[in-house]
Amino acid sequence: MEKRLTGKIAVITGGSRGIGEAIVRKLAAEGARVFATFNSNAEKAQAIEQELTNNGASVKFVSADISQEESVKQLMDFVVNESGRIDILVNNAGMTRDNLLMRMSLQEWEDVINTNLKGVFLCSKAVCRTMMSQRRGKIINISSIVGMTGNAGQSNYVAAKAGVIGFTKSLAKELSSRNILVNCIAPGYVETDMTEKLSEQQRQSFLDIIPLKRAAKSDEIASVVAFLASDDANYITGQTIAVDGGLTMY
Repeated sequence: MEKRLTGKIAVITGGSRGIGEAIVRKLAAEGARVFATFNSNAEKAQAIEQELTNNGASVKFVSADISQEESVKQLMDFVVNESGRIDILVNNAGMTRDNLLMRMSLQEWEDVINTNLKGVFLCSKAVCRTMMSQRRGKIINISSIVGMTGNAGQSNYVAAKAGVIGFTKSLAKELSSRNILVNCIAPGYVETDMTEKLSEQQRQSFLDIIPLKRAAKSDEIASVVAFLASDDANYITGQTIAVDGGLTMY
């Protein structure tokens, strides 16, 4: 089977676990040269890099704090120095600090906004000049369906993810004349190490309201990322695709 991303240079934030790891694996399998970030789990990142490299893929993990401008600049400079360009940026890194608003600390609010929204801004801004000079690029942002629906106890996370959706539309309009396409994916309930912490009752309550009656696999999110990153999606920009088993259609 033809690899759709052969020769492409991809940067993926938050690539050492969950959806991010699945995206790293999928884009590498599609032939991309992948640079992925991690923030804390160096051992897991090195294990993924070693495994995929041994299997013939081109994957390099880089430590970066995407909430810090200088760290992001160093990351993108490193990638450009190594590869000469950046074709694909996947803004995936995220975190949660759930709490009811009346109990939420300013630190909990700022931690989530800084990573989930400010990080998307910093990384997108950092690749703009490179992609504009190339007159080509793909930016894919990972939001969440709660950015569309809201969710009690997650006002910080929801605000960030809703912001990502709006940011995607604005940036798509700004960059379309340079053939840079900006899109967003809003996953629903996905089986990851984060959702494994839910109780069986909590898990079942999610499944009961999903028309397909199951959670998504991380690979199913990664497949949509690969599609948007490929030439098959060269006439799609400014869109938010809900990968949610039908949850948001009501």
